[in-house]
Amino acid sequence: MSRPSIKNEKLYDDLRDDGMSKEKAARIANAKANDDMNPSEKGGKAPPYEQWTKDDLYTRAQEIGIDGRSDMSKDELIEALRSH
Repeated sequence: MSRPSIKNEKLYDDLRDDGMSKEKAARIANAKANDDMNPSEKGGKAPPYEQWTKDDLYTRAQEIGIDGRSDMSKDELIEALRSH
């Protein structure tokens, strides 16, 4: 399997070293290398976790694999998601 074209190899390698998936590291490295894109300005579209329901927080915690989520309160889920 061939590796996708990476426009910023150093950033890609640094992100991979930090444990990021190949796909996500490639997306970020390529977006940062593209002058027309501003990935750091695209965030912040979702409401803060405090506005989410506990069920939505639990679902997100499940998606990213947070252990012990079934015993957590809403505040504990928020803390776990932020520190993940």
